[in-house]
Amino acid sequence: MKILLIVPRYELTNKANYDYQFPIGLAYISAVMKKAGHEVDCLNLNHFNGTIDFLIKKSLNEKNYDIAATGHIGIGYAIIEEIISTVRKHSPNTKIIIGGALITCETELMFNSLKPDFGVLGEGEATIVELLKCLEKKGDLNKVDGICYKDDNGDFKITKLRTPIANLDSIPFMDYEGVGYKEYVENQSSIKSFHLIDYPREYAIFCSRGCPNQCTFCYHPEKRYRMRSLDNIFEELEEAVKKYKINWIMVQDDLFSANKERLYEFCRRIKELSKKVPGGILWCCQLTVIGFDKELLRTLKDSGCHLVGLGFESYSSIVLKSMKKPITPQQINNMVKLGFEEKVGLLGNFIFGDVAETKETAKETLDFWKNNCKGQIQIGFIQPYPGSVIYDMCVEKGIIKDRLDFIKNKLRYTNWLNMTDKMTDREVLQLKNDILEARIKYYPRVIPFKFKREKNNKRDNRYEISVKCPYCKEINNYKNCAIINRFHFNIGMTCKNCYMRMYVQNNLYKFEKNYHNTFEFLRLTYLKTRAKLMRHFI
Repeated sequence: MKILLIVPRYELTNKANYDYQFPIGLAYISAVMKKAGHEVDCLNLNHFNGTIDFLIKKSLNEKNYDIAATGHIGIGYAIIEEIISTVRKHSPNTKIIIGGALITCETELMFNSLKPDFGVLGEGEATIVELLKCLEKKGDLNKVDGICYKDDNGDFKITKLRTPIANLDSIPFMDYEGVGYKEYVENQSSIKSFHLIDYPREYAIFCSRGCPNQCTFCYHPEKRYRMRSLDNIFEELEEAVKKYKINWIMVQDDLFSANKERLYEFCRRIKELSKKVPGGILWCCQLTVIGFDKELLRTLKDSGCHLVGLGFESYSSIVLKSMKKPITPQQINNMVKLGFEEKVGLLGNFIFGDVAETKETAKETLDFWKNNCKGQIQIGFIQPYPGSVIYDMCVEKGIIKDRLDFIKNKLRYTNWLNMTDKMTDREVLQLKNDILEARIKYYPRVIPFKFKREKNNKRDNRYEISVKCPYCKEINNYKNCAIINRFHFNIGMTCKNCYMRMYVQNNLYKFEKNYHNTFEFLRLTYLKTRAKLMRHFI
């Protein structure tokens, strides 16, 4: 079959943009479709100037496609809606398949609203191959596990849930080349490496799937935790490093440290791989505080991992229990101290507003953050993402009154909803103000003493920036920094000496944040107006 795989835009813009998280899921889908013998062309909308209508129409005019396939997470409604309507308008006989969390989490609602021909639910590699075979042979769709569709009578159908793929090594490596990776890696800015590398060449990879934990704020379509073998992982990495000259690896696993022995072996092998690359390889991953110690942190740093992502979520044992987060405040405290002692950068979050949150638990977390975290951990509000326990609770309680409106118009913005059982709306509003005030006071904000457009860079929005680290006082010089608006910017940067995070911003942005209560309404109005306007041009 002739298939057009469409990678959606991840920013509301009509200009080429390369600072996005590469679509690993679609790259896997492209690989399995090609392996099954299908003719697959990819249109990565992020890499072209022009409207979505123009770009898709151009591709559809070049070839008669049997299938148009795409997918997105929950916040991607507007783009997927535009992609589907454009395909329908210019090629009404082309069947449309969508996948990803957007269709998996709210299956019937999204199917009836977006009106694709088929939805692939959950893990898609085996499903998409079976679905395409069934369509080719005009077989019985009801025998394809993990899809949704409308039958000949117009009745909506969801087939049996597909069993997750047990042996992840059986899946072919991602079709990075087919999904536009070469152009992507050639145009990356320093933001991809958190500004540790001026000219990063990032390779993102999943080494496992699923999560053994089931936190209430999180969504995992595959609950069974499965790991790839290290031999399989490093076969892929060896190939990618050699072919694309990779110097930055982003391990995307939600829980990379579930098996400590495996993590130690990974560190050993990536250190050996790094020796083959001029200048070496740096890498980053997400870990848990469970069982973490100084030896492991030093091993990570020695292997090139200078930043670790951590899900703290709350410093209250009451809230952690409510979230089904299997960690303790003491473990969080130990990890924060270790990170600062060993000079390993910490990327993490405290999220307020869980069902069990009270004024007392919120104060407990916020006080710990103010006194111990040095502005390194993000603070914000828990968000009810479709598919999560708290989303279902918000729907049941009437906190989210219109699910479709919420997904279409509100999900991509920060929502300060009162999901708690014991806090009043006024108390939640006060908590919001306390969080915003704490961000202003405790986030380390720096004005650059050098800021100029970078010469000889093929991208016209790249700048050189110099700042003094507010922690170690080291002068940091950064190149290849992507800035959309030079008159209003705020960039999270990492000190190349002590690995502490700081926010580099200009005076206008700093002034706006100092008076955030005055500007908050204007900012939100601007964002929502811009989104509505862009939907007429994307």
